[in-house]
Amino acid sequence: MLQDPHGILIQQTENVQAARQIRFTNVQEIVELEPILKAYIFEAIEVEKAGLKVNVKQNAELIIPEELHKKFDELPALKAAFEALTPGRQRAYILYFSKPKQSKTRESRIEKYMQQILNGKGLND
Repeated sequence: MLQDPHGILIQQTENVQAARQIRFTNVQEIVELEPILKAYIFEAIEVEKAGLKVNVKQNAELIIPEELHKKFDELPALKAAFEALTPGRQRAYILYFSKPKQSKTRESRIEKYMQQILNGKGLND
């Protein structure tokens, strides 16, 4: 992971584990940050060449909502299809299904996306 001594790297959302971005509101900011940006870019190149990887949370660390477990019990094909998805797609679904506070809302989200999971599609495919 890049060092950020100038504090300009921003995490996109709370659920993004590794990617960071720099946001600009005008061209003058880019001009003023040019030497810092170049240093960050050269560091990023060296990190890539070295093959360094970010330690990301595994899906096992995510808690599958009870409502999804119930659906898996009712429809083993859904569980198999879910487990066949890429880890990123599984994570997106788990985060999306877990977000609502009410069980009813979690259930409706799962119902809405069951066919998409069965088709091997991700949340945003």
